[in-house]
Amino acid sequence: MSWTLFLLLVKASGLTVAISAIAIVIGLTLGMVVSAGMLSPNLLLSMPSRVFVSFFRGVPLLVQLLLIYNLLPLLGLNVPSVVAAVAGLSLCTAAYQAENLRGGFLSVPRGVVEAADMAGFRPFQLFWRIRVPIAFKLTLPALVSEAIMILKSSSLVSVVGVVELTRMAQDLASSTYKPLDLYAAAGGLYLAINWLMAGLGRLLERRLRWGRA
Repeated sequence: MSWTLFLLLVKASGLTVAISAIAIVIGLTLGMVVSAGMLSPNLLLSMPSRVFVSFFRGVPLLVQLLLIYNLLPLLGLNVPSVVAAVAGLSLCTAAYQAENLRGGFLSVPRGVVEAADMAGFRPFQLFWRIRVPIAFKLTLPALVSEAIMILKSSSLVSVVGVVELTRMAQDLASSTYKPLDLYAAAGGLYLAINWLMAGLGRLLERRLRWGRA
């Protein structure tokens, strides 16, 4: 495989990382809100949140991407395919992150919550300044694993016309007749990116351990 072909794969991997990173950030933020809704005693908040999680965890991501890609034009939203891809990945990972965070929220020490309440924290402050940081620390390994999974799952966005790493490898393989070389290179790039993400996750986990400043 020539250096030119490899650079094309590297360029496409940049789009893969960008799409995945945006989806992970949006999904994590939305997951926090959905998780809080699941734990709410108000049925108007808990039921929609649980339905959201059940749907996006129960329907294959490929089907979700196709649904969103074809639904947006019907709603009058003629957006680029990359936007539909980010939306699909974000909603999917939000459901998984919400379930992970729900376990974290349930593990927050009751004494900490009671102390913050007695200190005069408002419900909004209590959620974002006490519950969210503690739940994030407790569930960080699961959150990193989900981030890695969504990066690998980003290979599916090629079905909506996004030329990311997998799609680029497919296109180059069909034109150069070197599928083994190209798919091996693509696999190596995925491995390198995931290895880097796992390393960053471990570094963040060490920095957030209890007792550290």
